[in-house]
Amino acid sequence: MLVGDIQGVRIYRAPSDRKATNKDGTPREPRRLGKVHFAVFDPTGKKVVGFMVKLPDVAGMIKQSDRFVALDALDVYEGVLCVRDGKENLDAGAAKRLGVDLDTCLIWTGMDVVTESGKNLGYCSDAMFNSKTGEVKRFVLDGGGASSLLVGNIEMPVSYLKGYRNGAMIVSDDTLNLELTGGAAAKAAEASVVIGDKVKKGAAKIDEHGSKALDKGSRALGKQLGKTRGMFSAFASEYRKAAGSSKKKSR
Repeated sequence: MLVGDIQGVRIYRAPSDRKATNKDGTPREPRRLGKVHFAVFDPTGKKVVGFMVKLPDVAGMIKQSDRFVALDALDVYEGVLCVRDGKENLDAGAAKRLGVDLDTCLIWTGMDVVTESGKNLGYCSDAMFNSKTGEVKRFVLDGGGASSLLVGNIEMPVSYLKGYRNGAMIVSDDTLNLELTGGAAAKAAEASVVIGDKVKKGAAKIDEHGSKALDKGSRALGKQLGKTRGMFSAFASEYRKAAGSSKKKSR
């Protein structure tokens, strides 16, 4: 699965077992939580541990902070992607159960990519990972601009990742020898059943707006989570500003 496959997908909260059915015996509908905002990678950068979910504004005006949802807590319920109720699946409780410090976790999507020798390769536009274990298989590097749309991107094996430094993804100099490929677009069609057609159709039935793609501006996402506080409310504000400036430039 690609990170881009799940960004923007609606996440719901599944009812507890004792509240799973209505009085007439029909399944109780899940409650809307929000949309997947971005993927959260563990401090090594080689595993997706969960996602930050953007909650809807209160009364359409008051912004809410993103919530962390553990990857292993997601499942399909009544045709939509849901998180099981329980403090061990959300926010600090989920991080504690997973044994990770959210402040040292990473957001690779949108982060600048630099080789060990200092050559700038553009930015990380996506990552392919195992939807069950979270293990990353490869990263998609984008040189930026229209050229990547015409000639493709670089698909970098996870073994080439060397770490994080000064706001950038550091990769092996061997990445310079990788060939451009358009394969990432084709692989996007291989998304797992978790975010497949059944999920999207189910979401459309519950919410007439259905699942929509994430707003423009994801280029500005990449960073270490510890750079933001208050469950990432500052980050959410920065993201909205970046999205707005991106739209202005495109006009």
